[in-house]
Amino acid sequence: MTVTDIVPFDNKRSKIYIDGEFAFILYRGEIRDYKLKTGEEISSPVFDEITGIVIPKRAKLRAMNLLQKRDYTEHKLREKLKEGLYSSEIIEDTIEYLKSYRYIDDVRFADEYIRYHLELRSRNRIRQDLLQKGISGDVIDRLLADAYEENSNEPELLLCVKLLKKKHYDKDNTTYEEKQKIMAFLYRKGFENGVITRAMSLDIDSI
Repeated sequence: MTVTDIVPFDNKRSKIYIDGEFAFILYRGEIRDYKLKTGEEISSPVFDEITGIVIPKRAKLRAMNLLQKRDYTEHKLREKLKEGLYSSEIIEDTIEYLKSYRYIDDVRFADEYIRYHLELRSRNRIRQDLLQKGISGDVIDRLLADAYEENSNEPELLLCVKLLKKKHYDKDNTTYEEKQKIMAFLYRKGFENGVITRAMSLDIDSI
């Protein structure tokens, strides 16, 4: 195996190419320590140590550092590791390691997200947010159903009413054109027609 190129990646690290293909990223100090130079051979023991120990360990530490700052779904964490140019094999190994210790748990993440946003966003908006984070639609629907079943205060309806109040809506004194604009606004917020119609039929000043 021959080091065919060493290309700066940032001010501390460089991309190492072996036999014409990208292999991994190393810090400049590591490149010196392993005596890697363009056009020279890299021994199998050195290659195995880098790919089997150094890079996998770095990927796990990178993931742990990210998770210390905030929760990530499996999908989003994969994206962050891909940005670091880790191989698919190392990413898979890292994800499995994290899941084994429950450092990442999409069901837990989705459940906590839903319960936090239950009174802040429409049901559809929450669902779309979680889909974008890579959560399975089946998981989202099950957890949403559980959360709404447990909450008897009809949070989505109350949120819709709250937004109507901000729009100074009055069911008896709002023109047809104004009602259409308000309905369009609520649709964009993710509320379904049934919730909107019900909220707009209420005497919201009494709620």
